[in-house]
Amino acid sequence: MKFRPLHDRVLVRRVESEEKTAGGIIIPDTAKEKPMEGEVVAAGRGVLRDDGQVTPLDVRVGDRILFGKWSGTEVKIDGEDLLIMKESDILGVIEAAAASRKAA
Repeated sequence: MKFRPLHDRVLVRRVESEEKTAGGIIIPDTAKEKPMEGEVVAAGRGVLRDDGQVTPLDVRVGDRILFGKWSGTEVKIDGEDLLIMKESDILGVIEAAAASRKAA
């Protein structure tokens, strides 16, 4: 199934966190917090202004992002758990991931 978010919304896949601490302690699933990092899977065209112009989004498909703990709406598309959120819920783009992706 193809999914295209509307306007200033983005579809995000959570990036799973490490299952071990730096000291080597394994964290059980019940003690894990949901990751606040993800990858943009799809993005809308942008914000429609009052004058009819569309302002494009700052994030693009493939960007690694950080978002708030309670941001977005959880949805299941093609059996995969994803988040739909507004661009304003995104705290920032992780540039290191974007730079390494371009180098590959």
